[in-house]
Amino acid sequence: MITIKGLNKVYSNGNHALKDINLEIPAGMFGLLGPNGAGKSTLMRILVALLEPSSGEVNIFGYDLRKKRKEIRSILGYLPQDFRFFAKYKTYEFLDYAARLSGINSAKKRKQAVDTMLDSVGLFDVRERYANKLSGGMKRRLGIAQALIHNPKVIIVDEPTSGLDPEERIRFRNLLSEVSGNDVIIILSTHIVGDISSTCKRMALMNNGKISFNGSPQEMLKHAEGKVWRIKVQGDELQQISNLYPVISTIPSGAIWEVQVVADEIKDYEAEPYTPNLEHAYVYYMENKLNLWTND
Repeated sequence: MITIKGLNKVYSNGNHALKDINLEIPAGMFGLLGPNGAGKSTLMRILVALLEPSSGEVNIFGYDLRKKRKEIRSILGYLPQDFRFFAKYKTYEFLDYAARLSGINSAKKRKQAVDTMLDSVGLFDVRERYANKLSGGMKRRLGIAQALIHNPKVIIVDEPTSGLDPEERIRFRNLLSEVSGNDVIIILSTHIVGDISSTCKRMALMNNGKISFNGSPQEMLKHAEGKVWRIKVQGDELQQISNLYPVISTIPSGAIWEVQVVADEIKDYEAEPYTPNLEHAYVYYMENKLNLWTND
């Protein structure tokens, strides 16, 4: 369990990045969802002991973050959003270097761990390739491999699928699901709703440095029941619809457009209800419950 109580972070320029965060994160996959600038990365950097909080308490597997930083780092695996590779290292050399940093001192054990992990993430066949020459998807897989090499109790990944194609995104999510277990916490911080809906049993929604929602994806979905609509309009009506309602998608069909919107009710247009998914629920919650959407 990770327990966060009254956590605040105020930067020297006055930016209040985290505002009284209270959160419990159980074992399993936990999704942290929110727009860019919501405070997700700041929270992640505090949890991995790279950033000092201004106030509040963080307890990770029984360790007080302020007093047991070394012990916490030993059970952590971290993949930051801007992860970089050293140009001089081949793929297997980089992972061996990460294994040494994580405390695997035996060369024999490192080789076994490196080979096993490269096979697990589908990179064994390119182990001799220089790490910075890998494709975007392969780099993210190598990034998660270095986070997992020492079998950590807590795995934190920040925007892991940003920029990946759909196939690599699915592969990455499946890889995280495979390593999640009863005694491991995986925190997936993202602004991509699909990453949460397909993998996480629990989630929190961050906005403007605060926790705006904490529960299951199914509980989030309930907020959008009866709030998603499908409208068929002419092309010249699209802008008017966009001015009135948050638009989720527009699909052309000849001269007619099928538009999905979220709203409590639809006026002046014929609309039929549509079964919501988590993306609909996220948009509805952000733009209605939190009053973040305006039509000006």
